[in-house]
Amino acid sequence: MVTEMTATKNIVEIASTSAKTLAAAVKAAGLVETLQGHGPFTVFAPTDAAFAAIQSEVDKLLKPENKEDLSEILTYHVVSGKMMAASLKDGQELTTVQGDKLKVTVKDGKTSIGGAHVTSADIDASNGVIHVIDKVLLPKM
Repeated sequence: MVTEMTATKNIVEIASTSAKTLAAAVKAAGLVETLQGHGPFTVFAPTDAAFAAIQSEVDKLLKPENKEDLSEILTYHVVSGKMMAASLKDGQELTTVQGDKLKVTVKDGKTSIGGAHVTSADIDASNGVIHVIDKVLLPKM
């Protein structure tokens, strides 16, 4: 649901209230300033439950010595430009800020990105859009 209030907040401000693990990871990776920038960005934001599913890996990635790996994983969830769910097409490949590609799958009206299901789409932000996904996407590292 898009509200006037949501659209005035940037991606990081929205994540801070609804995706606390993602917000903490963005801070640990030093990406707050980037994701508060002008954008626009499309962020595929894993739920806190998605991060909890790989909690031991998350704990390791949040350590300062793993900042670069964490940054790689987080920027793998970000695409330049504002892509609303209706513009995502089956078989489409999106180039992430990290540099790799994510494949879009649309089947029976449900959208998946890189194998993660979009559970909530088109959350409007002042500098882009957020699509909530049910798992953490991991690039080949």
